[in-house]
Amino acid sequence: MSKKRWQVFPGKNRFFCGGRILMAKQINVFFVTLVLLLGVCTLFFIFDSQYLCAQVHWTVPVIAGVLLAFTLLFLFRTSFSDPGILPRASGDEALFNDRGADNNVDIHENSTQTRNPPRTKDVLVRGETVKLKYCFTCKIFRPPRASHCSMCDNCIERFDHHCPWVGNCVGKRNYKYFYLMIFTITLLCIYILTFSIAHIVMLSQEKEESTLITAMSETPASVIEALIAFFAVWSVLGLAGFHSYLAGTNQTTNEEIKGSWAQRHGEVVRNPYTTKNCCTNFSKILCGPAYNSLLRLREDKNQEKRDMDEVRKKIEKLLLDREHNLSQVGVLDHELCVLEQLTPAT
Repeated sequence: MSKKRWQVFPGKNRFFCGGRILMAKQINVFFVTLVLLLGVCTLFFIFDSQYLCAQVHWTVPVIAGVLLAFTLLFLFRTSFSDPGILPRASGDEALFNDRGADNNVDIHENSTQTRNPPRTKDVLVRGETVKLKYCFTCKIFRPPRASHCSMCDNCIERFDHHCPWVGNCVGKRNYKYFYLMIFTITLLCIYILTFSIAHIVMLSQEKEESTLITAMSETPASVIEALIAFFAVWSVLGLAGFHSYLAGTNQTTNEEIKGSWAQRHGEVVRNPYTTKNCCTNFSKILCGPAYNSLLRLREDKNQEKRDMDEVRKKIEKLLLDREHNLSQVGVLDHELCVLEQLTPAT
């Protein structure tokens, strides 16, 4: 039985559920994220929700549940999806790229004349020169904004960064969900921090002899929640602010760190992808289309060869039909000439 593409995939990825779920090889930190998130929320629902529901409002645990549901949804969507992996060159394409696209170089297997391919190519994007870099692992010229992730060993389209907390790369296909996950988890941390502190304070005010210390001893779970949420909120809040800046200027983390659009040698380098309008940039990233994966992981590994054979047969059939049609036209043209000669002139 022929293997599926995900079973022979050359990158450093893990696959689950028959190739439907794709993650990085190192996923231990992802489980730490999941345990912290579910652990803190479980403590909140068990030890705080009943009291807050009675003393504040019944919607307090409901809102927390909704925020948790959206956070998990966006987390799983970011972690389990193809971030925008570019397929590697195979066969003649890899050989052609390796030996160089030069008319004076024979690219057949028996050729001994070889040269290294050019490392970069310059292309114009909205009037700005952008370099396409050659990847010696994937044997392709990476499209603009793509980069090779050393952790996953893949070229990622519109590569942002590799995030161990989600156990995957962040790129063209999952950046939207990554940003929404950061946004919802920030709201969730602030929400849990606020109401766990409110629980402690309200307990300390119930009796005249009660103090903040006695209230904390009565509900130690709330103290644990508040501490974890307090330390987490600064990280995710800063991350949310940073990625809001990136989304508003239509940049990636990789471009910002490398200074791709910074001033060089006194020359101003313009970002050709930004619209110079924050709202438009946000809408392009967060409300843009859902891009299809280029990998076709669940297909048979020989499916591409069969598709090529099918296309080749169709081309041959079209060429035969064309030759047949041309011969028929030639016969009709000859008969027309004969008729014109036999027709008396008037």
